[in-house]
Amino acid sequence: MDLTGKIIAVLPANSGVSARTGNPWMSQEYVIEVPGTYPRKCVFRLFGEDRIKQFNIQMGEELTVSFDIDAHEYNGRWFNEIRAFNIQRGVVAPAAPAAQPFPAPGAPAAAPAAAPAAAASPAAEQAPFPPASEAPAEGSADDLPF
Repeated sequence: MDLTGKIIAVLPANSGVSARTGNPWMSQEYVIEVPGTYPRKCVFRLFGEDRIKQFNIQMGEELTVSFDIDAHEYNGRWFNEIRAFNIQRGVVAPAAPAAQPFPAPGAPAAAPAAAPAAAASPAAEQAPFPPASEAPAEGSADDLPF
């Protein structure tokens, strides 16, 4: 998955020594804000001192972050982990525009493709629901109760 946005927070690096292997490790978390009508924020983690130095992420940079999402269980609770594996500088256009479930406030509504002008009447334009149709005659093909 990819997110494109601006880095708004660089959190302190964490480091330690693995209890299992005895090797040192380092990770650092960053907060990226994705622009839009309702900006969204996401915390992601870089793991490994070499990757932290390689990408050298700074506050205020415009980046495209490629990441994987995984979850793990600890003491009966589940936690998400968003681990970045690639960083690209600058704003990279997404492959396809994301579908928005709701139009932005104040945005004009999409017009129907081909609405006949003769069918629209002033009363129909003001009514929030279409007019009720008469119930079908008994024995008709439509026997649904609604």
